[in-house]
Amino acid sequence: MPIMRIPYTDPLPAPRILPPSARTAPGAIAALATFLTAPPSPHLRPHASPSPSPSSSSSSPARRDARQHAGTVVLTGAGISVASGLADYRGPHGTYTLNKTYRPVYYGEFAASHRMRRRYWARSFLGWPTLAAARPNASHGAIAALGGLREGGAGGVVAGVITQNVDSFHGVAHPGLRTVELHGYLRACVCLSCRREFDRAEFQRRLAKLNPAWEAFLGEMLASGALSTENPEERRRMGLKTNPDGDVDVPGVDYQTFRYPACPVCLEKGGHEAHGRVEVDADGAVVEGSAAGVLKPAVVMFGESIPQAVKSGAEEMIDGASRLLVVGSSLATYSAWRLVKRAKEQGMPIGILNMGGVRGEEAFFEDIPADNDGRWGFRSAESSDAVLPGLVERLRELRGVPEGHSTGVKAGASI
Repeated sequence: MPIMRIPYTDPLPAPRILPPSARTAPGAIAALATFLTAPPSPHLRPHASPSPSPSSSSSSPARRDARQHAGTVVLTGAGISVASGLADYRGPHGTYTLNKTYRPVYYGEFAASHRMRRRYWARSFLGWPTLAAARPNASHGAIAALGGLREGGAGGVVAGVITQNVDSFHGVAHPGLRTVELHGYLRACVCLSCRREFDRAEFQRRLAKLNPAWEAFLGEMLASGALSTENPEERRRMGLKTNPDGDVDVPGVDYQTFRYPACPVCLEKGGHEAHGRVEVDADGAVVEGSAAGVLKPAVVMFGESIPQAVKSGAEEMIDGASRLLVVGSSLATYSAWRLVKRAKEQGMPIGILNMGGVRGEEAFFEDIPADNDGRWGFRSAESSDAVLPGLVERLRELRGVPEGHSTGVKAGASI
């Protein structure tokens, strides 16, 4: 199984806009509409898998024929959720942009160190209210609409979504559209011993009960507006640093006063046969030396393996598509970059809608003809919320869909 690696950190070059008209939002909308509605590329070919499964091989005649009528797969990153009030990594106010020394938590550190887990859960405790209150934005709603746009008996313009994000927004915005959460999700915690999952909102309540002083501190920050503002400058002015994975860094705070609970199932059993005993204090907080029942967020941490089922699901979605559109991602993590490489190797047109540079993007567009109007490849540095909603309206006009028809986000939807 692939290991989640530290992101590509070299400076990314400025993008080559394709076609040149995509330098503006209206131009990007027109070019992206052409990209999404063009006939499938005649160069589509099956992936050269070393050991293809007979049931899922893209080389079968039936699979090849189905692929000629397949829709677009959308691969999203942190940039798509910025309009929801969450930070990204490489944008003007991104974590890596503003904090050159930022270093994420590694799986091995979290699993082995009680001290590291205290630090992680303290920061997550402070950051959870912001994530829990955030909602999908217009870009998520536009993808939902694209998944519902049909012409005759054909499927939607978008056939599925692969997301690097852990905010669960895609599942909320379009529950009927197949979505692979490549790096997991923050809506649950998972026990490293018994592998059971637990609701993150309920876990937040358990953390609050174990940490009354921290709960009061969180209440003060909420009352001051430090966590409600979506302006990164305001948050920094108040001494806060918020990261895309939902945690908050408060300089000068002693995280080692924070306490966290064990897996309730392993605690009830006294431990786990493979991992040892669960040790807690009188209040039920984990103590130093406890070996089993460690709860971690249900995300893929750096240094942790991406589950094989998730990896296979993402690859199968790519292998069944006719084109790939990347939205809000610099492809800095190898797990995402390799999927675009896989699509390119199969002759798929690649589209990228991202405000900054993208890792290795020149290889995805090196064979684009000079007269490309978007059908052979698309690249724009406009924001997704400036392009995707307008794209939906343009495609509705082209397909004769009534203006009032909508498959966007339902009001009040939450993670």
